[in-house]
Amino acid sequence: MKSSNAKPSKTNDRHVLSVFSKVLPVVAQELPSAPHGCMEGSCYPATGNLLIGRAINLTATSTCGLEGPEQYCIVSHLQDLNKCFKCDSQKPYDAYHHDNSHRVENVIYQRDGRGELTWWQSVNGEENVSIRLNLEAEFHFTHLIMKFKTFRPAAMIIERSSDFGHTWKPYRYFAYNCTKTFRRIPAHLLRFIDEVICEERYSDIEPSTEGEVIYKVLDPAIHVKDPYSLDIQDLLRITNLRINFTKLHTLGDNLLDRRPDVLQKYYYALYELVVRGSCFCYGHASECTPVPGVTSRDPGMIHGRCVCKHNTVGLNCERCRDFYHDAPWRPAETDNAHTCRECNCNGHSNQCHFDMAVYLATGNISGGVCDNCLHNTMGRKCETCKHFYYQDPTKDIRDPAACIPCDCDPVGSVEGGVCDSYTDLDLGMIGGQCRCKQNVKGQRCDYCKEGHYGLSLDNPLGCHPCNCDPRGITMIGAPCDQISGDCSCKRYVTGRYCNQCLPEHWGLSNDLAGCRPCDCDFGGATNNKCRMDNGQCDCRPHLIGRQCSEVQPAFFCASLDYNKYEAEEIERLIVSTVHRERQPGQMVTWTGPGFARVKDGAGLEFTISNIPYAMEYDIMIRYEPEVCGLKHLRNFHFWVNYAFLKQGSMCCNFLTTAKTSTAPCWCNYIIVETFVDLIMTNAYSFSLSPQLVLIPKYDELPGFQGDDVQDERRRQEMELYMCLDSFMTLPMPALAELCTTLICSISAIMYNGALACQCDPQGSLSAECDRVGGQCHCKPNVIGRKCDQCAPGTYGFGPYGCTVCDCHSQGSVGHQCDPVTGQCPCRHGATGRQCSGCQPGQWGFPNCRQCQCNGHAESCDPETGACYECRDYTAGQLCERCVNGFYGNPILGSGEHCRPCPCPGHPDSGHSNGASCHTDYASNQILCQCGNGYAGPRCNRCAPGYYGVPEQPGGMCRPCQCNRNIDPQDPESCDPQTGQCLRCLYNTDGHSCSECKPGYYGNALAQDCRRCTCVTAGTIDGYCTDGVCHCDKRTGQCPCKPNIIGHNCDNCAPNHWNFGSDAGCEPCECAQPNSLSTHCNRFSGQCHCQPGFGGRQCTECEAFHWGDPRVRCEECNCHPLGSEMAQCDRVTGACVCKKEASGSRCEECARGFTGIFPKCIPCHPCFQLWDDAVCQINRDLTHIKDVIAMILEKGVVPGVSDSRIRQLEKKLAQIHDLIRNGDREGIYNLIMGGTKTNERENHLFIHSFTQAVNVFCRFCFTEQLENIRKYYQISLNSEQRCNASVYGPQSPVEQSEDTRKRTEALLKGRKDSFMRTVTANKKSLSELEEKTREIDRKLTNLNNRVCGGHGNASANSSCPDSPCGGAGCRDSDGVLKCGGKGCKGTVGASLKALDNAEDVHKNLTATSEELQTILRDIATLTQTVKTQAKDTLDKAQGKKELFENSNKMLKDFIQKIRDFLNEEGADPESIKKVAQQVLAISLPVNRTVILNIIEQIKANIANLTNVEGVFKHTSEQLAKIKDLLKRAQDAKVSDNINKTKEALETSQNAITKAEKKITTALENLKNAQNITNTVNLYYYYQC
Repeated sequence: MKSSNAKPSKTNDRHVLSVFSKVLPVVAQELPSAPHGCMEGSCYPATGNLLIGRAINLTATSTCGLEGPEQYCIVSHLQDLNKCFKCDSQKPYDAYHHDNSHRVENVIYQRDGRGELTWWQSVNGEENVSIRLNLEAEFHFTHLIMKFKTFRPAAMIIERSSDFGHTWKPYRYFAYNCTKTFRRIPAHLLRFIDEVICEERYSDIEPSTEGEVIYKVLDPAIHVKDPYSLDIQDLLRITNLRINFTKLHTLGDNLLDRRPDVLQKYYYALYELVVRGSCFCYGHASECTPVPGVTSRDPGMIHGRCVCKHNTVGLNCERCRDFYHDAPWRPAETDNAHTCRECNCNGHSNQCHFDMAVYLATGNISGGVCDNCLHNTMGRKCETCKHFYYQDPTKDIRDPAACIPCDCDPVGSVEGGVCDSYTDLDLGMIGGQCRCKQNVKGQRCDYCKEGHYGLSLDNPLGCHPCNCDPRGITMIGAPCDQISGDCSCKRYVTGRYCNQCLPEHWGLSNDLAGCRPCDCDFGGATNNKCRMDNGQCDCRPHLIGRQCSEVQPAFFCASLDYNKYEAEEIERLIVSTVHRERQPGQMVTWTGPGFARVKDGAGLEFTISNIPYAMEYDIMIRYEPEVCGLKHLRNFHFWVNYAFLKQGSMCCNFLTTAKTSTAPCWCNYIIVETFVDLIMTNAYSFSLSPQLVLIPKYDELPGFQGDDVQDERRRQEMELYMCLDSFMTLPMPALAELCTTLICSISAIMYNGALACQCDPQGSLSAECDRVGGQCHCKPNVIGRKCDQCAPGTYGFGPYGCTVCDCHSQGSVGHQCDPVTGQCPCRHGATGRQCSGCQPGQWGFPNCRQCQCNGHAESCDPETGACYECRDYTAGQLCERCVNGFYGNPILGSGEHCRPCPCPGHPDSGHSNGASCHTDYASNQILCQCGNGYAGPRCNRCAPGYYGVPEQPGGMCRPCQCNRNIDPQDPESCDPQTGQCLRCLYNTDGHSCSECKPGYYGNALAQDCRRCTCVTAGTIDGYCTDGVCHCDKRTGQCPCKPNIIGHNCDNCAPNHWNFGSDAGCEPCECAQPNSLSTHCNRFSGQCHCQPGFGGRQCTECEAFHWGDPRVRCEECNCHPLGSEMAQCDRVTGACVCKKEASGSRCEECARGFTGIFPKCIPCHPCFQLWDDAVCQINRDLTHIKDVIAMILEKGVVPGVSDSRIRQLEKKLAQIHDLIRNGDREGIYNLIMGGTKTNERENHLFIHSFTQAVNVFCRFCFTEQLENIRKYYQISLNSEQRCNASVYGPQSPVEQSEDTRKRTEALLKGRKDSFMRTVTANKKSLSELEEKTREIDRKLTNLNNRVCGGHGNASANSSCPDSPCGGAGCRDSDGVLKCGGKGCKGTVGASLKALDNAEDVHKNLTATSEELQTILRDIATLTQTVKTQAKDTLDKAQGKKELFENSNKMLKDFIQKIRDFLNEEGADPESIKKVAQQVLAISLPVNRTVILNIIEQIKANIANLTNVEGVFKHTSEQLAKIKDLLKRAQDAKVSDNINKTKEALETSQNAITKAEKKITTALENLKNAQNITNTVNLYYYYQC
């Protein structure tokens, strides 16, 4: 048998072809789009093989035999004789003369004209070889098919170029091992239509010949949303295609031997190459023509020049035709042809171009721009007139005479007289309107605009602007004169341009008058002029504001009574000053510190030398009598002696007459006329507060003295608002705002500006003062305008004001104190600044008495009499007791003194451990009160919880460093000598109880040690022993097995399962994307699969589904009435049907049954006979197919030699001649004679002829051959019928020839598909076999793990060699068998665990019942203990209250005795009587009664000692329950675990409640003990 890639025999083929008619190959080509399709949308040319007609454009980098004949070999079987051949490609292939030429153009057609296979072949052993196709234009490339003569390449690349070979891009990589060959190229399934990936399915070493490689640019498995998008079009567009072969498939011998004869069998050989595509026209053409310069016109050739539609042109219809540029060129789409639109130039041009900016600006409506517009037009559409032309309003723009010249005045127009080319009122354009200079208007631009003047040719703006200030001109008429340019100004505006205000005006604005008056303050400003820009007046010193009407900060305006003179300040006369304190809420009706007391007949002389302004003043005298309320004092009489005033520049007139004035008592001021000596007469001396004030006559000042309206208004306002009268009385009322303004103006004139506040920085709160009068804001108790003196009754002027004297009313003689020191005038026996204390050695002010300190101190507290600085180791309020560390009776007269306590050493010896001590007169012992940490009568040993050697000098007791984790009351809690902790509490351990004990974790320093709660199944072996697990002592983290997490090692890590195994958890390994997530069940490992997928890892289709889980799983949908089971074949999806059903879903009646499913009934018994006949025919047809396949594979008809075929041809020729001649006898003799003479030969002829017919026919022709024999017999009787049977159109010969031709065509057409199907089925079969083996291995392993047996079922599913059963195994009753007792699988372990869990459950139930009984006993006992403790507590509390009340009554009685003894005048008789009464008192409770009570309490406490036993018993039961809990936790049956956990939780809750009750009882016991100790201590002290 020859190899599959051996050269076919030419001789045999010729003989076969001579028998049968030639079959010419037909090149099929898809029809182009219908012509009408281009009108509605896109259209495309026909698709075909782009190689046809382009043999000259197809090149290869390596071809065998180009330089001379080369030998090559094939990989053949051992029986093949011819293994090596010659390749000579120096000349093109010729079927008759050069059939061993293997140039690359041979791949265009698979066979030559004779049907011989042709191929291209590369040089032996050369790996990097490429085949390249160069196209003359852009083409659409759809897919590529290659059929190889040898092995397919181990690696290759398909590349494309769309710029005629300048740049290349890869389409697809192919390799036997993508990861190894193309490391950077992804090898996964295609995800995006344009993704570059590496594919492995076309690079296997099998088949060894006729292996195909198919590549489609647009993979049907990937949905393309828009096949007309630019990305898809770019992906399909090519100008060059290149196939790079980069690696050969070899058998490995070339690795050991590189000799040429070894490499002769390794080369690339290609039978056929098909490059499917079409002319690339962007959807604008349905047919193509040859490109200029291409002369090839082969049939079926796909040409490259598009016959463009939709107004497009170009080799590929890549642009719009001329004058069709109104829309952008675009590729055509199915429902939109994107036809190029014609430009609209209004008949003035036949040229245009497309402008994208214009297209976008018009909202994607129009983008055409006309070129070379005629008839004086311009614009994108030639829609407007050119410059110096405008559209005649009576003509359409399309009229050639629509544009006429402009008519403009050259003096006022611009651009030489350009006008508006058309009318558009929205844009303000009027056709023919001239374009005027900036300041010119009019249709012809012949006069100036408003606001301009002087039209001239030389002015580029045409007219000069008026330049009038718009704020200063009137709004009526033109702003200026058209000729002169003078502006029309408003009332208070002046200047040529009306841009200046009149004098004493400012603020040029749009107001009606134009400017505003300055309105400067008549006093604050020097004049009424101001700045024109901001109106600022010229202010006097320290006055601010635009009108100079405001006072600068730290300055003020003088009031009308500013010039005032106090009588207290007179120095020349003897006047006594009486200070008057200012009480809160009291009206101050005086000035200065108080009164000036003047005697009868005394005179007051005021000297004035600070007149600020030369003018007339009114003299006002303010006064307030001290005794105005007396009946004999009615009036004061003033004799005023006028003195001469010095003549000078300040005064201009004076009087020399004398005058007497009388001041009534009820009035507090009087007006006199000049400076006087003030003489007061009265029968008695009196006090008053006289003050002289100069009141200016303001009507003589500027601003008041004139007759104009403003002066008159100001005088009226002064009178109307009583501005002057406000200064006559004290306290002065609030001034009206208008009065403040007028007074400030008067002050500014008199003092030439504002006056400085001059506030004292120590006495005032700030540097500012009142605007009128200048009064500063004083600190507490500070007075004066400048805040520079203390108020009466205060002292110590300073940064915080003045301090009130606060003289003691009983210890001082007055309320005034020294203004500097504050010392009050003290009475006799009083001392201190306020006269509020006793002399040294006394206390109890104001009843001062001597201090009583028992001779141990000289001074005491002035208020309480408590002694200061007690000596002789005494202490107490009266130095009546010893200090701590001493004992004795230091009371004066006792004869004792304080002595040091021996605890054990004296306080100063450095060996004293007691805080104090006292004498026990009953035992005549010194009892020490030990310090913290010490105990014993002499404090010579350490208390519980302390350690040291206190009995030695220098020794001391220190707290045991046990971090508060011991009972400080327990003497054995720590070593009293070394301090080592012995009884650590709270689960702590260590030398200092500083760490948790083994099996516990937490913070030992915070009493937070908790038991490690590690799950044994998840914790590393060796860390848990005897039910105790070790964990991290700080965090409690348990040491987990691999892939186990959690604080307690109780969970598998994410994406892991099999919790409880010895090796930890295993990875889930859930297949993606078949699973919903990467997680799985931690016990079973089952992944959460997508619908349709199943298996533990979702790598299989789920139950009742089928398919390839790597691609898709589908539901079986087996019909329940027709199928044996719901599960179908997992590979094919075929359901297992019942006898009467058939079909893929078992939903049809089976062969041999009739009726309507599911009511199927068996057919008649005769059906079986016919069915057997049909089956035999099918077997015969199968045999025929096998023979045909062998013929196609070998190329030889079995059993037919060349000589025999020549004999048959010769006899057929003789028969043909005899039939033509009508020689019936000769025909009969020839056939029958030949049969008789050489029967064996005839039989061989008939057999060969029949076999040849069967080879090239698809159907069985036995019946036809029988008809031929029948017609031959009939032909002996009738020549006509015989001739008709031979030559007629219905003759068997003609039908046989036609059938043969059709059979050959079908065989040729379906051969490739058949071979591909066979190859795919082989590959699928091998994959299924491998899967079956893998499933079998997994199933065996799964059986061992689950059931404990291999599960190899026999024919009857009995599994005799597998007692533990397995998958498919059944027992004698037909029940599925898996696992059991004694089996090692999961099921056996589960059953064992189930039995253990049931035993544990039973034990737990019994233990729980026993525990419940114990808990009830504990609760009863606890309640009894609680009741007894409560009764004891109540009794102790009652006794305590009784003792406390008695003690309180005793203390009160003792205090009364002390008070009686301390009272002055207590005689000895009285003291004796009191002492006798005290001795006669009898205590309600004696010592015996108290001792009895204590014994009762102790007895009750003793009854509670059984609590410890109960607690111990409960702890033992708790340990047993926890051990059961651990055993239950080790069980793996979840249901029983849950039940066990519930029982344990119930038990744990009961134990917790019991512990709480025991803790409560212990607390009650402790409280009772504390009460007992309190009672004992109380009794001790009382005794």
